[in-house]
Amino acid sequence: MQPLHTSIKTETSHAFCEDFAAPALAHLTPAETGTGGGLFQANDLGHVCSTIDQPENFDRLAPKSETANRSKPLYTDEQRARRDASVWTLVQAILAPIQFVVFLISLGLVGYYLSTGKGYEAATISILIKTFLLYTIMITGSIWEKVVFDEWLFVEAFFWEDVFSMLVLALQTLYVAALLNGWWTPEQQVYIAVAAYATYVINAGQFLWKLRQARREVQGVSPMGGSRADDQSSSAKHTANRWAGQES
Repeated sequence: MQPLHTSIKTETSHAFCEDFAAPALAHLTPAETGTGGGLFQANDLGHVCSTIDQPENFDRLAPKSETANRSKPLYTDEQRARRDASVWTLVQAILAPIQFVVFLISLGLVGYYLSTGKGYEAATISILIKTFLLYTIMITGSIWEKVVFDEWLFVEAFFWEDVFSMLVLALQTLYVAALLNGWWTPEQQVYIAVAAYATYVINAGQFLWKLRQARREVQGVSPMGGSRADDQSSSAKHTANRWAGQES
């Protein structure tokens, strides 16, 4: 099998060349692949692979497809296996919807207090419960990241999610500090919680998007029906043979 290089320096492209382009080119003779070094282009997939003897104009021939800049997968195979095996994944899956339900109840109580001036005690208790759940999910979430990614917080895959989570935590901690120390008026204290809740909504949206992205990666289904691997392998063989025919 001919060793291949890729002009697109990403793990995805390199894996494509090794797994799909190499088998596609393996049955071609040197005459078929050209004396100046074989070149394999899969423009529809955003990859360019070549045999070890690359032509001088190889970089110029590389496609500029947007698919060349595909985002990095959220999980490696090892990380996904650790995620699926960890009890902390289940803990997060239980705590997240509970926190959201408490948020909705608390939001209603806070809105009622701010609009009527009544129900301050109920609103306060609900905010404290929400804060407790937030601390719980942040602590267990950091343990989950350590188990899956070997980092406590701010891993690359969830960096901005963790940033917004810390902002929510800071605002709700400020609310508790203001409540215990008598800073500002009760209404002003509650508005701190409102700011925390608004940030929480953004943060929840971030995690829902990542959950959707992770599910799409696991499914790995192409728009035409088969798996991505099947589509890539078929396209690689077709394009390699087409290129060889043009050169001969």
